[in-house]
Amino acid sequence: MENYGNGKSTGLNQTASGRISTGFTREDLVITPDDRGVLRKLAERVAAIAASPRQAAIRRLWTSLNQLERVRPVILCDPENGWNEIITEAQMECRDNLARRWEMDLRKEIFWGEVMGDDKPVEPFFDIPYTASPDDWGLRPSYHRTDAAGSFVWEGAIKDYAADLKKLHRPQFEIDWETTHGCLAIAKDVLGDLLTVRLKGTWWWSLGPTRLATVLRGLENVLCDFIENPDELKELLHRVSQGYLDKLDYLEANGLLSLNNDGAYVGSGGFGFTDELPRKDFQGHVRTRDLWGFTESQETLHVSPAMYEEFIFPCEQPIMERFGLTCYGCCEPLEGRWHVVRRHHGLRRVSCSPWADVERMAAGLGNKYVLSLKPNPASLAVPRVDFESLRKSLHETLAKTRGCVVEVLMKDNHTLAYRPENVITWCRIAREEAERLEL
Repeated sequence: MENYGNGKSTGLNQTASGRISTGFTREDLVITPDDRGVLRKLAERVAAIAASPRQAAIRRLWTSLNQLERVRPVILCDPENGWNEIITEAQMECRDNLARRWEMDLRKEIFWGEVMGDDKPVEPFFDIPYTASPDDWGLRPSYHRTDAAGSFVWEGAIKDYAADLKKLHRPQFEIDWETTHGCLAIAKDVLGDLLTVRLKGTWWWSLGPTRLATVLRGLENVLCDFIENPDELKELLHRVSQGYLDKLDYLEANGLLSLNNDGAYVGSGGFGFTDELPRKDFQGHVRTRDLWGFTESQETLHVSPAMYEEFIFPCEQPIMERFGLTCYGCCEPLEGRWHVVRRHHGLRRVSCSPWADVERMAAGLGNKYVLSLKPNPASLAVPRVDFESLRKSLHETLAKTRGCVVEVLMKDNHTLAYRPENVITWCRIAREEAERLEL
């Protein structure tokens, strides 16, 4: 624990799903000799952790879970923005942007493998995403931020459906091949003899249409449109859905998809290890049906089940049908709309958010799906955590899921009160309670 949690935040962006783009420009394509030495030492530690028998057992555990075998609940903690309170400037040694990003990635894997105490798999890979522009849909909302890392408000670009929907087109984007291949070449040169360096495309976190619809129209406007402009809202959701399908066609046709049946983060929690993907007829060209897919509709948690079924499900369904296995849900409670959600194609992993009725979700899922149980992250955001209450809550919650296939995910942490021990202790307690549970 030496140095962890001491020092100022690095300010680096942290997300549970990893980097969709490299985030770099051509000017960032430099590694100094000193930075190179730092990265190589860290990569050696990651490689040693990844080669350990414990990591092999963890990968088998995730595979068994995803294939609905009877295993103890799997524990994962990804503190997201809390990482900047665990790995701080007190530890960081690299100077340039590219090296600092890679240093943070490697240090996170070391913390997971040596300190955290959860079931996060540490892999012998170093993945480089593509450098690509954000999707251009023809309309741009205006954002107003009060803080670079904080909340923001926005004004939707669709103010008049009749006039503005005409401007909406399928998503267009550009890949910066020079930066993409430059990052890949540097990674192979610096780390390639220690870790397997891969170009691995992750083009989306979620393909749920309501998120983009609310960005383009505004959340309050969308919620009113269910009553005031139902036909126009359906048209907007349909166009977003078709746009995602068009992008999937392009990515598949141009060989830009990457398998996610390994330590890739899938859905709103968990890893993709499975023997069921890719499909048996796979011959090297990755298709959507060889992948895990994911949709959710957090923005409509107050919409009735009937409205969800009428407006949203028909736009999610054709997207989910493209994939071999699918995940559903994030922060929205699903028990009220589960009778509709369960009709999604290939559904395997289902979110059970802190606001869900766990007992009803467990009864609905049984042992036919992975139940992604998500305790409230606010419990770890204070200097003095009531761990006895937390243990009691975990024990009672897990008891309700007896007979289910369960993963317990601590995520969405915006702060840990600069106390890394909060997540370490949580992992220990969660692991103890998972092992106590009678399957």
